[in-house]
Amino acid sequence: MESWTYGVLENRVNRIGILRDPLFLLHANGPGHPESPERLRAVSAMLEAFPLRDLLVDLPSRDVTREELSWIHEERYIRKVELTRDVPRTMFDADTAANEHSYLAAVRAAGGVISCVEAVTAGVPAAGGLAAAFALVRPPGHHAEAGHAMGFCLFNNVAVAAEYALRRLGFERVLVFDWDVHHGNGTMHSFYGTNRVLFLSIHQFPHYPGTGRVEEIGAGPAAGYTVNVPLPPGQGDADYAAVVERVLRPIALQYRPQLILVSAGFDIARGDPLAGMNVTQSGFARMTDALLSISAACCPGRLVFVLEGGYQLDALAGGVSVVLSTLANGGAQRNEQPGRQDSGPSRETQAVIEAVRQTLRPYWLF
Repeated sequence: MESWTYGVLENRVNRIGILRDPLFLLHANGPGHPESPERLRAVSAMLEAFPLRDLLVDLPSRDVTREELSWIHEERYIRKVELTRDVPRTMFDADTAANEHSYLAAVRAAGGVISCVEAVTAGVPAAGGLAAAFALVRPPGHHAEAGHAMGFCLFNNVAVAAEYALRRLGFERVLVFDWDVHHGNGTMHSFYGTNRVLFLSIHQFPHYPGTGRVEEIGAGPAAGYTVNVPLPPGQGDADYAAVVERVLRPIALQYRPQLILVSAGFDIARGDPLAGMNVTQSGFARMTDALLSISAACCPGRLVFVLEGGYQLDALAGGVSVVLSTLANGGAQRNEQPGRQDSGPSRETQAVIEAVRQTLRPYWLF
């Protein structure tokens, strides 16, 4: 077993952008809903006591434009969400609702992720620029489809930001890594026919929303650029680390993204009420450490985390804390404990990894 510490590493501290906005607290799905403003309040309370607070840079937020939204969403759907303004409660489906503030919060959330992309693109880390950014936004976005809301999501924040990077910043290759416990169906469908975005998702399966099978790999010339890793319930740190090392890393280093976007859902944490995974803070540190390494090799500093799920408040705040600490430190310190070793991934995870690699061998070298 490994232990991880998050003290400042000498000569390796990094400035990390964070994006917050009071508007995100005004959106509400209704009483008793798990995706509530309390999620961000828990994160904010953590940040007040965060030991590396001096390394966090507050980034300015902005609203997404109608044109930017239209790259991902149909105009009739954008208008449908807009019509929720000044309406106390609108139900999109049994799980997804809006209040009178939700449209403005969703517009600010999508624009805020774009702001983070702009911020990490503006400067080289070694020259004083940001090493990464974290968009602490809500409503979340990765389930939102072109024409409808679902899964607590209104607009697809990550998809809009990826498209912005392609259209406005001149990027040709964007990697979206989604570790939320639920498959990011909206993001996958947004880019299923293009090789300019590589989408890789690790998710619990079978589970909501039912998409994300190994065989879903992209269409036509984009075949191989959608990578789904559906894991059974109960998987933990070693399982996620194995997927990152045996699937994400080799594909990413061949793809060489110019920007990495992370749909960071903390509902994979042990004890989350909406899921059945067992990831601990060590697991979040290991994945963040790997992403820093991939970013350093392909696109130094161009790494943006975007908040998606996570409904156990202590686990959510702790997970965000350990991601920020790992980013600020330039990596997690791994301390081997004598006589104890990582048990490695489960047989179920190893079987899924082999199935994914076998399916993708026509497109990537393993």
